[in-house]
Amino acid sequence: MSPQRGRSGVVLGADGLNALPGPAVLLDREGGIIAANGRGEALAQVVAQDRLGCLSALLAQPGATSVESLPLATGGTLILDLVSIPAEGGQTILFGRDVTLERNLRAALVESRQRYKDLVEISSDFAWETGADGRFVFVSPKGALGFAADELVGRRPAEFVLQEEESHGPGPFDAVAPVEDIEVWMRQSDGQPLCLLASSTPIRGDGGEWRGARGVCRDVTQERLRDAALSRANNRERLLSYIVRTIRDEVDPADMLKAAAEATARALGATGCQIFRIQSDDSDFALSADYGQFGDAKPVLDTFESTDHYDSDLGEWRVLASVCRYRHSINGAVLLWRQMSRAAWSDDDRLLIDDVANQVGLASEQITNHERMVKLSRTDGLTGLFNRRAFFEEIARRFHRLQREGRPAALIYVDLDNFKAVNDIHGHQTGDEALLAVRDMMLQHTRPIDLVARLGGDEFAIWLEAAEERIAIKRCEDLLEAAKELDRFSGGPDKPLGCSLGVAVHAGGEAETIEELIARADKAMYQVKRTGKGAWHIAPPAGGKEDA
Repeated sequence: MSPQRGRSGVVLGADGLNALPGPAVLLDREGGIIAANGRGEALAQVVAQDRLGCLSALLAQPGATSVESLPLATGGTLILDLVSIPAEGGQTILFGRDVTLERNLRAALVESRQRYKDLVEISSDFAWETGADGRFVFVSPKGALGFAADELVGRRPAEFVLQEEESHGPGPFDAVAPVEDIEVWMRQSDGQPLCLLASSTPIRGDGGEWRGARGVCRDVTQERLRDAALSRANNRERLLSYIVRTIRDEVDPADMLKAAAEATARALGATGCQIFRIQSDDSDFALSADYGQFGDAKPVLDTFESTDHYDSDLGEWRVLASVCRYRHSINGAVLLWRQMSRAAWSDDDRLLIDDVANQVGLASEQITNHERMVKLSRTDGLTGLFNRRAFFEEIARRFHRLQREGRPAALIYVDLDNFKAVNDIHGHQTGDEALLAVRDMMLQHTRPIDLVARLGGDEFAIWLEAAEERIAIKRCEDLLEAAKELDRFSGGPDKPLGCSLGVAVHAGGEAETIEELIARADKAMYQVKRTGKGAWHIAPPAGGKEDA
């Protein structure tokens, strides 16, 4: 039955109500339900329960519309777009159009778009799109690279690109195929570099033509800087380990710093390296080892009076230097030299030389301790002269060299006369003073290349390097003249402090052993003792006979 229109509105029977395509309910003036079609059961139930909040407004204003959500008995919700249509006799048809699917799809689409937008913002720092001309046509609202979005739109990405990861095709901003995590360095608004990981896909028209690209970028600058810093730290540790291992592999302490100089120069790419030490009894830097080429170190060392580091150009050199310390005290310095044509020193070089200087400071202290122990084992505790063992080791070494070269030498045995009386009468302190005076006397009448030793007690020895017989005799005469000054230590007029000298001269090229030379000098000295003391006697040549 079709609706009939009369003077007061639509005339609609029950069959006509069923013919309507959506839920429909016929209501009287007060909103009571007269009839409902099959699809309108849920709507009729809501009206009957007075749960349709818009009903009064729909009845009062025919033709008005309202969208309402109605719960279904089977669960779920029915969304209707309701309209009131006036009917005959003051009745009203409440007709609904089912928009449940439409609204759900719209909500799902909105939710999907928001979800996508949230995911993009979470997983990236900005999203973008380029057009067919390669310029930005979209940048996410928060902008990028320190620019607002509208400051980037219309500009080419290439204006900001500093460096792209090496590839054989277009970059992410003009991608012709999907790309993922391409590393791109770009310039920010303040000029600082920014490292981005870009992923993008091309945009194509219906005909397959390229119309641009769209993608996202994620800022990984801090990650890359941390990676680079870690890599540099690992490299410094590797180089330092190489230097330290090189130093420790040297068995002879004297070679430690030489090895350190070479290893340091190689590790830091220096043209040359110098290592200086400060001896415990000296305040000046002394060169202990060097490697390669270098300039004048004095201007650099002079600056260490007020600073621990030197990092400047000096003439044709780039110089990087640092003092060495042991227990907070400066005990040396490391100087690195690099030609001006080479690169300037880096921050890693500056950090590494400090580490090297610390290691060299420890090595220098070890060397100093070794030298101190060697000195103690080779010198007489009172006079500081060579002791017996060190003296004979050294003259044996020199004796073999002189034999090869055919050069002469002289050995003088010195034995003090009446020294026991000094200790007995004046005490051991005066005896020690007398021994020191004898030491000074012998050092004054010998050369730096000669050797002077205290063999024990009141016995001394002198090695005259490359000395012929006449020189040896002259030294003996000078020593006896100087020994007159020892009289002030004498135990008494009848026991004057003096010395007896026995001399043996090795003429060079003779088939004589060092033991035979020593025996001749010793025998000559005792010859003086037997004939009255206070004189010198020279042993006959090797193979000769002693005078009666």
